[in-house]
Amino acid sequence: MSSPELLLEILTARGSVPEGWADAVRSVPRELFLPDLIEAEGRLISRGESPDAWLAAVYDDLPLITQVNDGRSLPEGAYQLPTASSSMPTVMLEMLDLLAVQKGQRVLELGAATGYNAAWLAHGVGSSGAVTTLDIDPVLVEQAAKNLTAAGLAARVVCGLGEAGLPEAAPYDRVIATYTVPAIPYAWIEQAPAGRIVAPWGGSFFSHSFAVLDVADGEAHGGFTGYPAFMRSRHGRPDRGYLVDFLHHRDKAVTSRTVLSPLAFDGDGDALFFIGLDLPDAWYLRADADDDSGEATFSIFADDRTSWAAADYVPDADDYVITQYGPRSLWDEAERSYRTWERRGRPERDRAGLSVTPDGQNVWLDAPENVVFRQSSQDTS
Repeated sequence: MSSPELLLEILTARGSVPEGWADAVRSVPRELFLPDLIEAEGRLISRGESPDAWLAAVYDDLPLITQVNDGRSLPEGAYQLPTASSSMPTVMLEMLDLLAVQKGQRVLELGAATGYNAAWLAHGVGSSGAVTTLDIDPVLVEQAAKNLTAAGLAARVVCGLGEAGLPEAAPYDRVIATYTVPAIPYAWIEQAPAGRIVAPWGGSFFSHSFAVLDVADGEAHGGFTGYPAFMRSRHGRPDRGYLVDFLHHRDKAVTSRTVLSPLAFDGDGDALFFIGLDLPDAWYLRADADDDSGEATFSIFADDRTSWAAADYVPDADDYVITQYGPRSLWDEAERSYRTWERRGRPERDRAGLSVTPDGQNVWLDAPENVVFRQSSQDTS
């Protein structure tokens, strides 16, 4: 029978349960936090039509999509953008372990979604009113509050902009975000003046990092770890859509050649991290040929849809065809960034750090004075 106990067994077998969190997994029924229609592994599951399959998905170590397109009704065939979920339990526990929250501490969570993560926090912290969770979506806020009440757990649920935090209830000992941010808002530092911040961090090109920061003297410093995949903040979120929305004006594109393999940095998290510092406003896609040729195309698209690049990979080739369109030469930008990464000695991501001050955020390599990426406070507002 699918149950919280089964979920705990699965997570324990995978070595995913940090010390102190087993009882939260065991005690909080995930089913109380999920709607009757969920999406698991690309499959829609209705509780009414397939109750056993629904329950099995709920108590598996799976991320579950609970909302698309911000809950708006769109015409048939419109692009479906996931906008809320119940995160993969393994990843939730990884974040909570990084947060290093203690009994009785005050926690601010940005991104309430279903309320399930806030429920684990409320159970783990143990003090009534110690957990505040905030979401920009009033529908999600209302439902999360109902879910927490049904589970018998006390957490304050507030509607608001996550990047602004909740200053009226500060200070906090811990701040955790359950969505990806391209920059750590300084408001979070102000509201956790001696605390810790954990957030999925990055731009469009590479967003698979947890930033883990400790705050002191008006500044936050820390590093990067993990490979999370979270939804973007709705504040300043770039448009997404079908490929045809980005790959346009192919008849006006220009071609060139490169000796750098289009697959050189595909799948290399360290290279992608450092390239992503230079291309925070573009995303990439690899498409393999549907035959046995081994050929592939590595494409890069600007968030604003004005520019794109496509690099064609052919096995055993000496050079490769590059096709680009728009005001930006996106492949050239990515290749320059890759070459810079090579000149630095192909550093691994764990040598990078993040510092956040009132002036903005800096990413550095090996030491805070060795800045490799700087973003001013004006850019991060």
